[in-house]
Amino acid sequence: MPLHGGKVPYWLAGRMAKLGGAITEAVVLEYGRSEFLRRLSDPLWFQAFGAVLGMDWHSSGITTSVMGALKKSINPISSSLGIFICGGRGKHSRKTPDELLSLAEKVGFDGDVMVKNSKLSAKVDNTAIQDGYQLYLHSFVVTTEGEWVVVQQGMNQTNGMARRYHWHSPGIRSFTENPHSGVCGLNKGPILNLTAPEAKPAKEGIMNISREEPDLMMKEIRKIILPRHHDVRKEDVNLKRLGSVLALANSGKINTFDDLLMVNGLGPRTLQSLTLVSEVIHGTPSRFNDPARYSFAHGGKDGHPFPVPTKVYDETMHVLKTSVERAKIGQSDKQKAVKSLHDLAVRMEKNFKPDPDRFEKILEKERSDSYKYGGRTVFGKSKPPGGQLDLFG
Repeated sequence: MPLHGGKVPYWLAGRMAKLGGAITEAVVLEYGRSEFLRRLSDPLWFQAFGAVLGMDWHSSGITTSVMGALKKSINPISSSLGIFICGGRGKHSRKTPDELLSLAEKVGFDGDVMVKNSKLSAKVDNTAIQDGYQLYLHSFVVTTEGEWVVVQQGMNQTNGMARRYHWHSPGIRSFTENPHSGVCGLNKGPILNLTAPEAKPAKEGIMNISREEPDLMMKEIRKIILPRHHDVRKEDVNLKRLGSVLALANSGKINTFDDLLMVNGLGPRTLQSLTLVSEVIHGTPSRFNDPARYSFAHGGKDGHPFPVPTKVYDETMHVLKTSVERAKIGQSDKQKAVKSLHDLAVRMEKNFKPDPDRFEKILEKERSDSYKYGGRTVFGKSKPPGGQLDLFG
């Protein structure tokens, strides 16, 4: 996903929170909390969800804005909904442990276990997987039953792209072997992935190294690295840090590869060094498939495929919110009506023959009629065809 700068405009941010909350309540009411978490763990559903909320369908900003909107709308009603959202972007991600421990006291699940789940999932995607993307967002979603989802995103400054990682607790058998429910990003070639089944020999080699005497291993590492590569600099291989990590790893507290990842100071570069050393020594090689379609619900803040029709957006929120409220008191007629729209679309889809020429005509009409529906983008309000764009709207 390409990185997008800027912020979500205020007129859209509030709407995203309200509509996102209403959609969440509707899903939980109809299918349960577990199903909502399952959907969050699906990268394509998540992308479609963000597009429906008015974000640009291919933008990296979908992750930040959607999780921010959900935290704003869900947490105030979390006691009744049974879903809690912790963490976020930047400094908010570092608050996740404290939020989970505070929540554990109120809800009753094991806070220490949840904190470890949070930290370990981040460690895996930032360290055990080295694909050039540095995490900057970590959101931890948990239910009263202790089921959880992690949605986190990394940034690659070199290619200007972002990659999103999804975790769902019911599908995790091991944190370090195929733990993801999905990863959203383009294949950019070979990476260091120690969660792949093929990496088992490499992990065993790393564990063997970690159990050796630190002084002995440092002597061997210097023999392997320094004499063979005369241009190696300090920043390339931090032997002091590597030595301290090995010393701690040799303390007897490290029994599994998961434990090794949790060692303080074991960053991506250090693990990379261990992996390369291990290779030298042991010889081991290290229905939402088109989310763009959902941008046609409420356009996009940058005007793609067309400006956000705020009047339509507000009406969507009203219908969905009232259907949820009525269903809560036993009047499910509106909820059934909303659901029937999906059934109708599926039926129509079976015999529908698309006209390629009609696509551009639809876009042209949406854009020309945008002013009628309160169309807005980050650049201002929509004007009638031939009118001037209000850049200060």
